[in-house]
Amino acid sequence: MNRRAACLTLLGLPSVRLLAQNQPDKPLNRPDGFRVYSDAPRLFLRPARLKLLRRERERRSLRWEQFEVLWTGNAPFDEPGWPAALRYQIAQDAAAGKKAIAWAAGPGADIRQIALVADWCAPLFAGTDQTRISAKLERSIKGAAPKTLPAARDRVLAAIAISETQPDLAEKVLTDFFDGFWTGFIASLRSAKAHVPNADASALIETMHALRDNINFDLRDTYPAWFRDYPLIHLMAHYPPPFPASENEYRIPADIQIDKRGPDLNKAVLSRAAELAMVAFDANASETQLLQGFLMNDRFVMRGTAGIAHELLWANPYQPGLSYYHVPLAQHDSIGGQLFVRSSWEDDASWIGFFDDQLQLFANGSVTRVDPTLAHEPMDIEEAAVFFGRDAKKFNVPRHKAEAPPADEPVQALPPGATPPPEPGVDVFIVGLEPLKPYHVEIDNEEMFEQSADPGGIVFLPAVPPGAGVRLALRPVT
Repeated sequence: MNRRAACLTLLGLPSVRLLAQNQPDKPLNRPDGFRVYSDAPRLFLRPARLKLLRRERERRSLRWEQFEVLWTGNAPFDEPGWPAALRYQIAQDAAAGKKAIAWAAGPGADIRQIALVADWCAPLFAGTDQTRISAKLERSIKGAAPKTLPAARDRVLAAIAISETQPDLAEKVLTDFFDGFWTGFIASLRSAKAHVPNADASALIETMHALRDNINFDLRDTYPAWFRDYPLIHLMAHYPPPFPASENEYRIPADIQIDKRGPDLNKAVLSRAAELAMVAFDANASETQLLQGFLMNDRFVMRGTAGIAHELLWANPYQPGLSYYHVPLAQHDSIGGQLFVRSSWEDDASWIGFFDDQLQLFANGSVTRVDPTLAHEPMDIEEAAVFFGRDAKKFNVPRHKAEAPPADEPVQALPPGATPPPEPGVDVFIVGLEPLKPYHVEIDNEEMFEQSADPGGIVFLPAVPPGAGVRLALRPVT
């Protein structure tokens, strides 16, 4: 049995969380049908969630109170349509609902918002409101096929919003979404040609909610391994230090575009909205319970006009969570060829991210892009050591310093003749290799074995003895 196989039989021991390997392509699980038979409101506000939101208003909860302050103060919401419609549904505030309808029937052009207004505020339609709003939604779903997750999400929401008056058209649009966009999207995930950036995850999770609520189909069934592990990959794909904005602190999602002017807070809003919606989608999974622990800290509650409606819609502060300190500090996504490593869960931690063929290092308050094909010293941030393919033909694994015991804790001497316990193994990642190519690996005092790089060109060697020599070579073509 080689080292990798041995490690996989001891799932609880490695500090690295090794995510599922690529699976062979196979036909997707398919919904029984795409006809919408649910009652309004159909989008997101299913009876249990609407009941929770109305209780939040009665309890004068933190999120409702902040939403109320902004609303009564006439604060200009970044998205003017759907927060007004949400207020109508929660507080039965007809004036807010009519304001949402006026925006959707008039200047509104954001299809996601228009669909939510059409679904949530239909009882208040008067005159030509329904005709004008439905015309916008129908035009949007008759356009070119969507190529991005947000565009596909908008088309799904629009179809469901008109499903009562245009059931055949809605059914066709949802069928085309699954057979066209979604089938291609899953194929791209399987081949590691597509990833889901944190800012796009909100569109993904909203689509999942809409289809489960209305055609009783869980999109996770089309690729269970990827969806099972995505919440923790999403969690790790943030730079360590929070960003102190005027209204609250934000966790900043990792981004292939490094902007020296500062983080994009719109992406931070959408990333947190996705996390809240993930927990709402499946509150019982261990991965989302860890995510809930990551979310439920009042300093990160979005209090501004860009985020408060997302907070109010999706957050459930009564849902118990697990401490994210239990999440392993190294996450290897072998499906997508990605790697994220932190030195600790403290705000001043170092962080390494390898995603979308880009290697980044966050240390000393700033993020830098590193070319993994050039000569570099290995990155060693205690939790794992990252080597570069060009320089990893032969190397020695670093020794990590043992953590000193607390000053008030007595040091226990070993009994005479006792052998000191072995140093813990070091998890080693080699990046910048040729994707999916087989490599011969030889570690001191062990037999040579073969290991293939993942779709991103990463080889993972778990628990390598500290100080051991490692030799790596591309397997010759025979």
